[in-house]
Amino acid sequence: MLFAPPLTRGDVVFRRAEDTRLSLEHDGADWPNRRASAVIEAHGLRWHVQSMGGGPGLLLLHGTGASTHSWRELAPRLARRFRVIAPDLPGHGFTSARGAETQSLQGMARGVAALLAKFRFSPEVVVGHSAGVAVLARLCLDAVIAPKLLVSLNGALEPFAGAGAHVFPALAKLVFLNPLTPRFFAWTANRATVTRLLDGTGSRIDPHGIDLYWRLLRNPAHVEGALAMMANWDLEPLRREFPKLKTRVALVAAGNDLTIPPTTAVRAKARLPNAEVLQIDGLGHLAHEEAPQRFADLVAKLANREIVNLRPGAT
Repeated sequence: MLFAPPLTRGDVVFRRAEDTRLSLEHDGADWPNRRASAVIEAHGLRWHVQSMGGGPGLLLLHGTGASTHSWRELAPRLARRFRVIAPDLPGHGFTSARGAETQSLQGMARGVAALLAKFRFSPEVVVGHSAGVAVLARLCLDAVIAPKLLVSLNGALEPFAGAGAHVFPALAKLVFLNPLTPRFFAWTANRATVTRLLDGTGSRIDPHGIDLYWRLLRNPAHVEGALAMMANWDLEPLRREFPKLKTRVALVAAGNDLTIPPTTAVRAKARLPNAEVLQIDGLGHLAHEEAPQRFADLVAKLANREIVNLRPGAT
């Protein structure tokens, strides 16, 4: 399996994908918001974390297959009012992983909890995109954090429906367990392929954003991290606990999201005791990358209702 010693075929040694992890020092010199970046040791992992701004604490968690680059335009805008912390999740970008131990929902939440403890950071607002929302909900339910507001951007809050509930995780696990799969995907990923993948989310990303995703998807360790996350993800226990989540939740759903339909937010609201749905038109799954100012304004407006000491000033 992936985390066994390197496989050998003749004179060729196939090393673990994790050995190819991007290095912030060597590969990240031009990474978005690079001056806000640091490498932190926590939970037995090397984390890439960006920290910026001042004021009430705000935690950003990206979704599967992304990294801190997903917040490249949004985070600096939010930092005008908040102290923003945004990590690369385990196995993504510049953050290391330890297989299923860190790629499951519970494992990822434990890792983020250890990272926040290292920072002594207690966010008043948490913002997640896609699968990052599930990690935030898990942290709230486990009483690791007690934010006044959780903002869900196209949150992945339901298991796959029907046969997909079994087929997609099983397929992801099968692909993940093949040591050559991450390398093959990374070797064959070209800019056109990445553009098609992003277009398939219903979003239109600028050329720089496409190039950043391309850089990530050419890296076998990043691909492995995303596959491992999908293979070990189980949302059903979290969904059963939704009625216990007392945190105020704003479920922001983009009308053109082709990855997670807006009806997901409506169904989640029915199980969450303190939630509202905010649907926005004309944007897709990566809406915060398409319209960062719009989202910065929305987060500030929502936070203003919950935080009386929010710093004034335009986002």
